[in-house]
Amino acid sequence: MFLAFKEIRREKMRYGLIILVIFLISYLIFMLSSLALGLADENTQAIESWKAQKVVLNKNSNISMSQSVLTKIDLKNAKVGKKEAYVGLTPFVAKAKNRPSMSAQFLGIDKDQFIYKDQEVVSGRKAKKNNEVTVDQAFEQKGYKLGDKISLNDSKKKYKIVGFLKNAKINISPIVYGSMATWKKLKVTMPNVKTSAIISQNSNYKFNHKNAKTYDIKTVINKLPGYSAQNMTFELMIGFLFVISLIIVAVFLYILTMQKLHNFAVMRAQCIPSKTLVNATISQSIILMASGVIIALLAMWLTAVLLPATVPMNFSPAIMVVGTVGMLLMGIIGSLIPVRSILKVDPAQAIGA
Repeated sequence: MFLAFKEIRREKMRYGLIILVIFLISYLIFMLSSLALGLADENTQAIESWKAQKVVLNKNSNISMSQSVLTKIDLKNAKVGKKEAYVGLTPFVAKAKNRPSMSAQFLGIDKDQFIYKDQEVVSGRKAKKNNEVTVDQAFEQKGYKLGDKISLNDSKKKYKIVGFLKNAKINISPIVYGSMATWKKLKVTMPNVKTSAIISQNSNYKFNHKNAKTYDIKTVINKLPGYSAQNMTFELMIGFLFVISLIIVAVFLYILTMQKLHNFAVMRAQCIPSKTLVNATISQSIILMASGVIIALLAMWLTAVLLPATVPMNFSPAIMVVGTVGMLLMGIIGSLIPVRSILKVDPAQAIGA
């Protein structure tokens, strides 16, 4: 460790540039990881807030709540207790006077069931009448206020915003919670329509019918449009960045090692063991990686503070730990590549024998 520190202090410019490259890669890894997690959260915020375990959908809905429709006949023998709730989901465009139009998801719910009771209202109150709605905070960020009256699609009927909710998004779209009666008007489909889905907090809940099937919540989440593809894309990008960091560290250290072979030969001639030289190289890599990662963490924290709330970013402790450990591990692996050259150093080179 002493040799590593001494050399870094003596060659500030050279090692400073290496730390700069490591910082840029680390920062990009933290940024992409935070965006990936933030977007994933916005896909599933509402579902996570419901603590859902099972979902009953129409068999022909392609495991999509917005495309599922269940009738009274389909649900004739369904058992709906305290841990189950009906939800009616449909996409729409919200419009209000002097406010920007917003694409959203209307979610019809029953006031006697747990989704309504568990709503986390950050301002205002829960909707009590059919002409009242509660909406995600994304509406507030776009300038909507309590008391604003919105129309849904081309409907002339107005609905009053009485509350703003936290974590009320599904598939990245903000949710507007209203009554099941309002959802039925929006979802003009077949007669005797009952709901889009049954949401259950019971992991053992099961109801199957010729037109209905029960799915695990992970299956429903993975079938959200673009969810799996989005996550896989980010994971591949982050994985490649880790590999790139490994290659960069290995190349830099290998070049530096080749330049210092004569010095290593002199040290070996002075009876300094190879183990000490190898430890110095690995320590040097750890110091460089740790320095770059620490600077990246500070820059990422500042970025998270300065970015507006509309940016879907979640810079969580898990990302900090995984990113830091991953980069340090890449540094250690990269430092092992030039070790073979150090071990093969011939002390005779130092005395010209």
